[in-house]
Amino acid sequence: MGKDLVITQTLNECRAALIENGEILDYLMERGGERDQDTPKVGNVYLGRVSKVLPGMQSSFVDIGHKRAAFLYVDDAYLPSVEEQQEMAKRTKQEREKETHGSGKMIPDEMSTLSESVDMKFRPEMPIENFLKEGDQVVVQVAKEPISTKGPRVTRHISLAGRHVVFMPFIDHTGVSRRIENETERARLKDILESIRPEGKGVIARTVAEGRSYKTLKGDFNMLVKIWKEMERKVTKASKAPALLHLDLNFIQRVLRDITDQDVDRILVDSRDNLKEAEKFISKYLPAMKGKCTLYDGDAPAFEHFGIDLEIERGLRNKVYLRSGGSLNVDQTEALVSIDVNTGKFVGRKNLQDTILQTNLEAVKEICYQLRLRNCGGIIIIDFIDMEREEHRETVYQSLLEALKKDRSKTNVLSISALGLVEMTRKRTRDTLIRTMTGECPYCEGSGRVKSTLTVCYEVVRELTKLLQREEGLKRVSIYAHPEVTAKLCGEELDLIETLDKSFRPTLVIRSENSYHIEQYEIFPQ
Repeated sequence: MGKDLVITQTLNECRAALIENGEILDYLMERGGERDQDTPKVGNVYLGRVSKVLPGMQSSFVDIGHKRAAFLYVDDAYLPSVEEQQEMAKRTKQEREKETHGSGKMIPDEMSTLSESVDMKFRPEMPIENFLKEGDQVVVQVAKEPISTKGPRVTRHISLAGRHVVFMPFIDHTGVSRRIENETERARLKDILESIRPEGKGVIARTVAEGRSYKTLKGDFNMLVKIWKEMERKVTKASKAPALLHLDLNFIQRVLRDITDQDVDRILVDSRDNLKEAEKFISKYLPAMKGKCTLYDGDAPAFEHFGIDLEIERGLRNKVYLRSGGSLNVDQTEALVSIDVNTGKFVGRKNLQDTILQTNLEAVKEICYQLRLRNCGGIIIIDFIDMEREEHRETVYQSLLEALKKDRSKTNVLSISALGLVEMTRKRTRDTLIRTMTGECPYCEGSGRVKSTLTVCYEVVRELTKLLQREEGLKRVSIYAHPEVTAKLCGEELDLIETLDKSFRPTLVIRSENSYHIEQYEIFPQ
């Protein structure tokens, strides 16, 4: 079975899923208002104003017109000259030749070719306060969208993505996506890019450029150059910052540009307006995909028909069950994701080590799937079930690397440690599925835990005892609490009333309040 791209719209919410054999390869969602010009999306370019420079952090804050200032780090703020870049490229090459390869492995994305050739990292001789001052106007591009309480992260290293190539007006570089592995094809594409690239500019061939002609790549490149020149004109006309210079493509166009490839058999759209939008974009930029876009008119909603809604629900749960009976526990925090693999009900057939190996191999596929679906990023720790045999650990590790090749995001993976742990990082540019689709629980305030009924009861008893000791002679005390707490207070397990009667002899009035949080209670002396 081939790939299907399903695009659906509900009121102002647009969703798109690329699926293959019932598995979601990529999922994107956008809701009404998120395309407003004051909402910083990845790819948008702004004329910003530096609002604060922080020498101690080697970073600055830039006002781009958003409610939260954008964060600009020194590596993304300095624009080296062509001569400096050439020197940096030589240094990077020499350093990489000296490197002794560790036990880790990188799964590249399309932009990895740039970081491997030119090391743009911070240099002590060029601190941020030397070239950036408060009030300066700078052209910046959103590299990472606002996540949680953090504002957007921006860069001055502008990159404009087309369907087949990426144009970089400030970086002197020619590259081919590392995901194109055929060396002959890589050499052909690089020759084409060298012929169309002006000196001092940069261009990278994207993965979908494989097999494309000179004319196709040249046309894509010319379109991006035209967009950049229009931005330069806007900079000269802009009276003051902040100002939007370039709004990235709309949702339908970005989906077709970024997550579709020639292997897609069908593009199913459930809205006639979106169908027209898709066909218009395909006709202009994806002629090879003409005729693949159709209107979905099934009885059940498209995402329900293809089982996508069920998969999204699984992606919102902490516990994910494996077919064998094992399970994964996925816990996400601000900067770290921990994944624990358990055998669960799976008892195997032969011996313990084979059972552990089979569970870990099955877990590998599900883990990589969940990382893509949930868009997990940052540091990821995978706790595989401990394997005694070295060959089993290597088998699981190689299986993990192979499964990660489906992921469009760049990942760095270290080998399995003696404790059965894998440390890895995954690049993320937008918020996670859980943060996008869920909110903090008003009951537990995001902790996922509340005090037990018995714990609250003992707190009530301690507070009541302090009150009676402090104010002698009280004849009546009223206690208001959640029904479960009052039921336990009045039960035989605590024997509260009888104990207090012997010690203090007050009249206790215990009342249930259905509207109270289970941890909430109030004590009124009378």
